[in-house]
Amino acid sequence: MKIINDVKFLIVGLGLIGGSYAQALTDLGYEVGAITRSQSSIDYAKEKGLIAHGTTEVSEEYVKQFDIVVFALYPRVLIKWLDQYQSYFKSGALITDVTGVKGPVVYKIQDMLRDDVEFVGAHPMAGKEVYGVQNADKSIFKNANYIVTPTEKNTKAGIETCAQLGKVLGFKTIAELSPEKHDEMIGFLSQLTHCIAVSLMTCKESEDLVNYTGDSFRDLTRIAKINEDMWCELFLLNKDELLSQMDLFIEKFKELRDGIESEDTEKIKSIMRTSTKRRMYFDKK
Repeated sequence: MKIINDVKFLIVGLGLIGGSYAQALTDLGYEVGAITRSQSSIDYAKEKGLIAHGTTEVSEEYVKQFDIVVFALYPRVLIKWLDQYQSYFKSGALITDVTGVKGPVVYKIQDMLRDDVEFVGAHPMAGKEVYGVQNADKSIFKNANYIVTPTEKNTKAGIETCAQLGKVLGFKTIAELSPEKHDEMIGFLSQLTHCIAVSLMTCKESEDLVNYTGDSFRDLTRIAKINEDMWCELFLLNKDELLSQMDLFIEKFKELRDGIESEDTEKIKSIMRTSTKRRMYFDKK
C-alpha cells in the first residue's frame, strides 16, 4: 500500500502524539478521523481543524472506512482495544502504533490479529512535557527520529508504507530495528534517562533550589515532569532490559565516584574525554 491522497487515516487516542499525527496529516491534505474517550478532545480537534470528524463510540460503520489506523494508546489499552474491536477493520487495512515498548506488544498483536490486516510497529521519538490534544504540535517531528519495528510476519509493502508514514510526518531519520533491539536501545536512550531525571529530581526538595539553579540542572531534569501512568507501564513492560541499563549506569557512576574519592585525576579526565567524544556524535546529527 502506498500513502496517496485518497488514503484515509484513523487516529485512535487523541492525545499529544495522536493529535500531532492528525495535525500533520490533515495539513498535508489527508482525510483524518479520530476515536478517543473525551468528547471535548474531539470537539477541540474539529474546531482547530486537526481532524475531519471523530467519535467517542467505537462502531464498525466508522472504523471500516479507514485504510491506515494509528494507535496512540498505552500498550495494554491498545491490546485490549484490538481484542475487542479488530473485526471492525476493513480488509487490507494497515495498523501501526506509537508505543514505547515493542517486544511485549508487537508479537502479541500479530498473533491475535486477523490474517487480512497487517500490524507494523513504529515508535516516533518525539514528544513534550505536556499532554493532551490541546498541545498537539506537528513541529515536534521535525529533525526527530522514527523507528519501524517489523517482524517476519510483516510484508515488504507494509514495512515500506509504515516507513513512508514517518517521512510524510516530517521525521528526519527513519530507522528499522527488531522489537528486541528497539527495546534495548529505548531502555538506554529513553527509559534510563527518565529514571535518572526522576531520581535526580527526588534527591532534594527543590522549592528553594529553583532560585539558585543554572541551565545544567534544568536541562538534566527537563523530562522529570512525567506522566506516571504511562511511564510506569513502559518501565515494567521493559523491566529486564531497563534493569540491565540501570545496572550499567550504576557501574559507570561508581567508576567516576571512585575516581573522585581516590583523587585519581587521570581516571576522572579519561572518563570525561570519553564522554566528550561520544557526545560529539549527537552534535553532528
